[in-house]
Amino acid sequence: MSSFLSRRRVLTTGAGAALGLGTIGATATAASAATPARHTSGPEETRTLDELYQAALKEGGKLVIYAGGDTPTQQDGTKAAFKARFPDIDLTMIVDYSKYHDVRVDNQFATDTLVPDVVQLQTLQDFVRWKRQGRLLNYRPAGFSKIYDGFKDPQGAWVAVSVIAFSFMYGPSAVGSDAPATPLDLVDPRWKGRIASSYPHDDDAVLYLYTLYARTYGWDWVARLAAQDVRFARGSNSPGDAVRSGEKAIGVGGSGGLVAPSSSPARFVAADNHPFMAWGQRAAILGQAANPTAAKLYLNWQLSTATQQNARNGWSVRTDVTPAGGLKPIWEYPNAHVDGFPKFMEDRAEVERMKQTFALYFGEVKGDPTPGSLGLHPGA
Repeated sequence: MSSFLSRRRVLTTGAGAALGLGTIGATATAASAATPARHTSGPEETRTLDELYQAALKEGGKLVIYAGGDTPTQQDGTKAAFKARFPDIDLTMIVDYSKYHDVRVDNQFATDTLVPDVVQLQTLQDFVRWKRQGRLLNYRPAGFSKIYDGFKDPQGAWVAVSVIAFSFMYGPSAVGSDAPATPLDLVDPRWKGRIASSYPHDDDAVLYLYTLYARTYGWDWVARLAAQDVRFARGSNSPGDAVRSGEKAIGVGGSGGLVAPSSSPARFVAADNHPFMAWGQRAAILGQAANPTAAKLYLNWQLSTATQQNARNGWSVRTDVTPAGGLKPIWEYPNAHVDGFPKFMEDRAEVERMKQTFALYFGEVKGDPTPGSLGLHPGA
């Protein structure tokens, strides 16, 4: 705790203590009331990565990122790649469900105990709100003009750093020549007891995928899937884990791509004229960040052509990077509903209705959070 106290200013006045102990419902209001000055944006960054690196070291060489994800190690590959390029940056990357990170950051705003410099989350609606509150640093990294318009805020308050896609997948060795080709096949009786899924009412991206299924195939399809003895679990990693381990033949509500080698133990499916979903995972530099230069270095590195060309699923957020394996840019797949997910996330009343409806079909969410329970100030 002492290191946290030395790095971040904690409120010590009576009013501050009252704010810190206020109800959760008052947090957003309190944060808005304490809105800092808005940050003006400028032209695209012109410094090279090496120049930003040296500037970040002079700043102190530290960087804290709150990243959305399902397991504590899920961003280890990103961290290793960043450290290989910039070895002297002390990078702390904390992975948790985005729906916990966002309220954690709100509470840190309310108690003046902000920890992260960068937030990189699935809760797209938060970036719109935080921009409105003046919480984000308007900044245009190098190559900003090449980012797909739907994946960036015009003033640079936030920008998507990667494409994530959710659908269903299957294990080739488990299904043989009888592989499911579309979501309609998932309700075939031959797959009863052989499907794993993440809870749609626990993760908003999975919720949107299931909502697309319900809109396309009807609630009767949902009822038939509910009769398939699906094994539900927390964490969108869980369906893929079940398929890759051979525990289940099919996984629903997990991430993947269409460029996996034929030897892959899991095959991701995005059939023409059938829904799947994808989005740009947004990232932003917080206006009160303790390490803004290191944060800028991170965004420029993430959006660099070299990093984008190495995207695991083949899709880039940049318009000038050709997707791998003959894929089209993700925004050219109408059945990926790239523009639909942000709108869905903004309508929180609809999100709540869909969550509770799927709970009626599939039961309540059970299990501990897969990243663990991280508390109020992880990374401090």
